[in-house]
Amino acid sequence: MAGRVQGKVAIVTGAGSGGAGIGNGKAAAILLAREGAKVVLVDLNRNAAEETQAIISAEGGESIVCVADVSSARACDAIVATTTKAFGTVDILHNNVGIEEAGGLEDTSEESWDRTLAVNLKSMFLMCRAAAGPMKAQRSGAIVNISSINAIRTLPAISLAYGVSKAGVIAFTREVAVEFAATGIRANSILPGMMQTPFVVTSLTEAYGGDISAMTSQRDALCPTGKQGEGWDVANLALFLASDEAKYITGAAVIVDGAQTCRI
Repeated sequence: MAGRVQGKVAIVTGAGSGGAGIGNGKAAAILLAREGAKVVLVDLNRNAAEETQAIISAEGGESIVCVADVSSARACDAIVATTTKAFGTVDILHNNVGIEEAGGLEDTSEESWDRTLAVNLKSMFLMCRAAAGPMKAQRSGAIVNISSINAIRTLPAISLAYGVSKAGVIAFTREVAVEFAATGIRANSILPGMMQTPFVVTSLTEAYGGDISAMTSQRDALCPTGKQGEGWDVANLALFLASDEAKYITGAAVIVDGAQTCRI
């Protein structure tokens, strides 16, 4: 079905990929544009965002690039101001920015902890707060926050700060959903399982000894399907949650993991 978010205005943070290929945010931005949304592509890396924009433009979609650090309140306010100036409002906020630094309790520095929590969790608080104004004014809006199954399961490559930040995303999303339910704003989180994305390759290769092929094989073997998912699997769910088809779904934390968390 085409036009599922026709005429909507969407902000996607982390809209570029941190390497060759299609990550969760890039896929979400492309799908939202394909389904009729005007998309604001937010990324710290201009080149990465412009790569996404080039794909959208080639398919006849409309988007603008916004280079910003979403762990900054001023930057988040500026993103929403830029969006409303360009397109009039904000209908969809897709929070995808995230970093992962491997390490357990004794390996995680204070700086790494603070950086991870700021990028992965604080950014969602700041973006939601900034977008709440125009969404409340029009009494509608859809927020999709990307968490992880690491929020509810410990994975082979221990990443303490990452797991804690992603657990926080679920609680944060739940609180926002309840607080704003009567205003027409919905908020849901997605918990991806093991995905073969540029983010994973960039963040976790070292934890697997630097061998991308070995890492891929080991991660595939951990999935009941025998293969990891991809950015499009997360993006397709994000599109649904952002659309009016999900108008009575809010406060949900939806797992996309090929049944991985069904195992003991």
